[in-house]
Amino acid sequence: MDPRTTITEYYDALRAGDPLGPYFADESADDQFVKFGISERLAGSNEIREGLRTQTETTTDWVVDSQALSVCERDRCAWFSDQVAMAWTDTDARMRYEFDTRWSGTLEAGTDGWQFVGMHVSTADRL
Repeated sequence: MDPRTTITEYYDALRAGDPLGPYFADESADDQFVKFGISERLAGSNEIREGLRTQTETTTDWVVDSQALSVCERDRCAWFSDQVAMAWTDTDARMRYEFDTRWSGTLEAGTDGWQFVGMHVSTADRL
């Protein structure tokens, strides 16, 4: 599998409510992975996986519309950027959220294939 396929499969898993933790690498003693979401910062693979598990349990009806996916790959490292129209329902708050977002991140090839070692999702302020 290549990095682009990993990213698009992650989007598919998000839409389907499937587990997202396996898409992120397990950190070794000298690595510190970070995932920034719209309103969160998760540091380390355990915190990332727990945050994603909770997100999957408390949200539904995901829309993830990739509009400008760009992926570059070098040896065992890849990076990407995308503009994504995103929406979901928070089942605890019973609220629907919709955002135009920007995504960027880094992936690394390992024994489990390509996995994220960093991700940043943010919204764009419009003036």
